Amino acid sequence: MKEIELKLQGKIKRLTNQTFKFDERIKDGWFSAVYFLKTREIVKRHKEDNIVTMQFFQKNHAVLCGTDEVIALLKTFSDDPNSLEIHSLKDGDKISPFETVLTVTGPYQNFGYLEGVIDGILARRTSVATNVYNVVKAAGKKPVIFMGDRDDHYTQQAGDGYAAHIGGSTAQATHAMSEWWGKEGMGTMPHALIQLFNGDIVEASKAYHETFPKDELLVLVDYNNDIITDALKVAREFGDLLKGVRVDTSRTMIDQYFIRNPDLLGTFDPRGVNAPLIFALREALDNEGFNHVKIVVSGGFNEKRIKEFEEAHAPVDMYGVGSSLLKINIGFTGDNVLLNGENQAKAGRKYRFNPRLEKVE
Repeated sequence: MKEIELKLQGKIKRLTNQTFKFDERIKDGWFSAVYFLKTREIVKRHKEDNIVTMQFFQKNHAVLCGTDEVIALLKTFSDDPNSLEIHSLKDGDKISPFETVLTVTGPYQNFGYLEGVIDGILARRTSVATNVYNVVKAAGKKPVIFMGDRDDHYTQQAGDGYAAHIGGSTAQATHAMSEWWGKEGMGTMPHALIQLFNGDIVEASKAYHETFPKDELLVLVDYNNDIITDALKVAREFGDLLKGVRVDTSRTMIDQYFIRNPDLLGTFDPRGVNAPLIFALREALDNEGFNHVKIVVSGGFNEKRIKEFEEAHAPVDMYGVGSSLLKINIGFTGDNVLLNGENQAKAGRKYRFNPRLEKVE
C-alpha cells in the first residue's frame, strides 16, 4: 500500500504498518541479539512491573530517517503496543550529535528485545538519507538519480530508495526503490542494449525510441569510448528529440577524444568521466546547435567528486550516484535511561529531554 508522505493540515503523514513488509520471525526474536532475549525472560520472572524509558541517539549532524519504520515495528511486534508511550522526531528532520530522536516507555519485556533491530533500522536509513543529502547539497540543487540497485542486496531497495528520497534524490533506478513513496523507477538504456546492436549507438537509440516513444530520449554514449563522436551521431540523427546524453566512462579508460588530442594531456587525470572531457562534449554539442541536449554523468561519483566538478563549473546537468550513497557511517545507540520515572542509566548515559519530540498516537 502506498500511503506516503501526504501533507495533511500542514503536517506530513507518517508511513504505517501497511507500508512495510516485515519478516514475521522478528516476533520470535530471530533478529535480536540473544542477550536481549534472555533479559526478556529474566524480567518476566523477576521485574515484570517495572517501567523503563529507552532513548535513542547518534553522534553526527545528520538527516534522520527510519522513524516511521521503527514505530511500525513497535506497533507490529511489541507485546501489547498500547502499553507503550512513544515520542519521536520525523523522517527528514535534521539532527545533531547526541540529540534524542526517539524514546519508548513501557514494560521492558514488551519491547526491549527490539532494541538492536531499531538501532539497525535507524542506522541504515539515516546513513543513506544523510549521504544523499550531502551529495545533493554538493550538486548545487542539480538533480541526482539514486542508482544503488547493484551495490547491495535487492531486499534493501525499498527502504534505501525511501531514505534517498528523504535525502533529496530526484529519481530512483528501480520501481522497488520508489515503492514506499508512491512513484516509479526511472531509467533509459544500459550498455547491454548497445551491445545487442553490435555497438551501433544510433540503431540502438532508434530501437529504444520506437519501443518507448513517450519516453524522453536520453542516450548512453560511452560504449565505444568515444563520447563526443557518438553524442554527435545521435544528436544529428534525432535533433530536438534527443533530450540528453549520459557519460559513464570507466575509471580505467581514457576517452578517444584525448587520444586524438594528446596536447591536452599532462595537467589532469584523463581517466573516466572528468571535467575537461565534459567541457569538450558540451562545446561540441553547442557548436552544432544542440544546446538543448542535457549531460548526465555517472560512474563512481560521490560527494567529493561532485564538489570538484561543481567547483570547476563543469557543464553537468544531472548526476547518477550509486555505491557511495550506501555507506553505513552513522550508528545509533539505544539506552535505558529511566526506571519507573526516575533517572537510572549506565555511567556516561542519562535521560536527555528533547522538546522537538512529538508523541506518537
